[in-house]
Amino acid sequence: MTLSAEFDQGAFVRALLDPELPAPNGLEARHGFAPERRFAVYRNNVCVGLVDALAERFPVCRRLVGDEFFRAMAHCYMREFLPRTPVLFEYGDSFATFVASFEPARELAYLSDVARLEYAVGQAYHAEDAAPLAMDVIRALPLDRLAEATAILHPSTHVIASNYPIVSIWRRHMSDDDRAPLDLDRGEEALVVRPELAVAVALLPVGGSAFAHALKAGGTFEQAVTAASGVAADFDLTGCLQALFLAEAFTAICVSR
Repeated sequence: MTLSAEFDQGAFVRALLDPELPAPNGLEARHGFAPERRFAVYRNNVCVGLVDALAERFPVCRRLVGDEFFRAMAHCYMREFLPRTPVLFEYGDSFATFVASFEPARELAYLSDVARLEYAVGQAYHAEDAAPLAMDVIRALPLDRLAEATAILHPSTHVIASNYPIVSIWRRHMSDDDRAPLDLDRGEEALVVRPELAVAVALLPVGGSAFAHALKAGGTFEQAVTAASGVAADFDLTGCLQALFLAEAFTAICVSR
């Protein structure tokens, strides 16, 4: 299939994403093949490829709604949002926002936050490598000066706060865990990080995401605690630091002299 001088790129893209539209003008096919048939094959390959990419990127969302529903939803998303880069693993950056306003999924209020978590997992997997802070360095930190210290988080680090138990939902559907129903009225905060080869998803205490965001923005530990306490008056600093240290989320902690 080739393109003639009268080819309209905008019409091509619109027809590519909408199977109800006819093939655009300006298509030419060699060896006697009908350009409309060649275009239909191309359109199908593009659509299936993008939907498959989303299904692979959001496996828990797909399991939550079923394959048929997910593919229909992904097709609707694809018609509105084309890849913005040739790097296919980046596709779906706005999928969670789309899901939040997708009327057929309205009853699954937690679905968009699960999609946010899954996209963060994918981003963490492809993030830049960096050596996590060694435990002996952490143990040697002068605790009396930690308040004014700053930190550098691993490039793969993402934190997500949700009104729903997204970490528990994600774990259950990644491991085929079929235990008692979850309490969907309980929120959770997720920590996503890949210090080595595997991506880890851990729970942070309430306020933990605000704490991590403050550190990531260059704030001191004291400022990060203040930010977290604004979310949870009883913020569990010890539990939060333990979760971050165990997940190897720090690459450096800078203590002023």
